[in-house]
Amino acid sequence: MRLANKVAIVTGAGSGIGRATAQKFAQEGAKVVVADINPESGAMTATSIKEQGGEAAYIAVDTSSYESVELLVQQTLGLYGKLDIMFNNAGITNTRYNVLDMPVEEYHRTVAVNQHGVFYGIKAAANAMKDHGGVIINTASIYGFIADRKHFPYHASKGAVVMMTKSAALDLARFNIRVVGIAPGLIDTNIVSEWRNNPTLWNIIEKAQMRGKAGTPEEVAQVVAFLASDEASFLNGHVFCVDDGAASFKR
Repeated sequence: MRLANKVAIVTGAGSGIGRATAQKFAQEGAKVVVADINPESGAMTATSIKEQGGEAAYIAVDTSSYESVELLVQQTLGLYGKLDIMFNNAGITNTRYNVLDMPVEEYHRTVAVNQHGVFYGIKAAANAMKDHGGVIINTASIYGFIADRKHFPYHASKGAVVMMTKSAALDLARFNIRVVGIAPGLIDTNIVSEWRNNPTLWNIIEKAQMRGKAGTPEEVAQVVAFLASDEASFLNGHVFCVDDGAASFKR
């Protein structure tokens, strides 16, 4: 029960890493606000937590809107009286285009959620935490460090998350707010469903990993729960690769 009596928000909690982390936070004793733009999947996550004996509430959020993220934080304070952990996890991938053919609106769509949404979450959460401290965790990606073809706005947004994590940690340290990030590699979630639904392609992609397989959302959730806990009290301003070494070698 490393997170007993803590209040946590998880954005993008309707599926994948967000759902697994919301469930893990609850298992560790936290009261969890399940935040997602999709009411059906968000409610399913909250229900699954309650069925396991945890405490959770679903709140709709559009992370591309600061007003929506700020309202999410205010509603959380109204429900539970405080905010201890903010997991800025909501993200989308881009439609695959070469940079020369990339529609401007596709660039803005991706950056609005992946980059601006993280900034909005940092700002709104920090304002709620500045009197008592807390932990802000951001989801970047190994694609914030290494390049692949036809992912230009995704790379741009996740690279920004890496530096926003470092910058925010420096600004917020005096308030006893830690800011850290995770950089997942290939994780078997909906965001890679296009690859997963092509067995031949999926086999090639998995073999490109250090141990030849994709990670699971639950494996990532274990790391996030540790970073949110007091056991990680001296970790600050860094983004940790959760990728089975994928960013460390080239096959």
